[in-house]
Parts: sequence; C-alpha cells; structure tokens
Amino acid sequence: MLAACTFIAVNLFATKTYWKEIFWPNAPIFLKLPLPIIPFVEFFGIFTKPFALMIRLFANIMAGHTIILALTCLIFITASMGTAINGTMTVVSVLFTVFMNCLELLVACLQAYIFTLLSANYIGLAKVEE
Repeated sequence: MLAACTFIAVNLFATKTYWKEIFWPNAPIFLKLPLPIIPFVEFFGIFTKPFALMIRLFANIMAGHTIILALTCLIFITASMGTAINGTMTVVSVLFTVFMNCLELLVACLQAYIFTLLSANYIGLAKVEE
C-alpha cells in the first residue's frame, strides 16, 4: 500500500518535464527511432521504482519473521531428543529470538527510513523543472 501511494504521488505530482523525459528522453536519436528503446525503458521504470520499494520492504521484514520462526521451531524439533537437550535448546532459542526481535526492530526502522528517503527522492525528481 505504501508503494502504491508513492506510485500515485509520483505520477500525480509529476510535471510536464518529467513526462517529456519519460516519452522523449534526452538521448541519441538512434535509441529513440525507429525502435524506441530508451522510452520503453523509461516507461518501464515508472513501475519498477515502486515495485522495488515494495519488494525491499517486504523481503527485509519477511526475513526477520522467518528467522524468528526457525528459532522457535528449534524448541519443538528438539522435544524428542531428551529433556537436557530440549531445555538447553529452549534457553538458546529464547535468547536468540529476543536478540532477533531487537535486530528486526532496528532493521524495520532502517527500512522505513530508506523507504521514506527513496519515496521523497522519486517524488522530488518528478517535480523538477528545468
């Protein structure tokens, strides 16, 4: 949803200079005619910027959740190996899970900052006048 809001804001607040650079960029003529390579790449970039933001945010959050799930599963995997091993692995798993929660909080704040910075950059680039 955040990437969709960025996509809408970039395309809604874009100036005519931005759209000119999308459909007729300042590139050599052989890259624009007869086969419009650069305009196609620029048009494709409209969709890849918010998609890259979305994937980056999703992958980093998903990775932290997956590691915490794997550490929690260690408790249940070692349940049949005996009380001593299960008790030890439970303590280790809980300690690592608490550590990963703290690390995931740091990563979430960092990714929110990066997402905001890149979104502001994309919106700012769409509003630039020559």
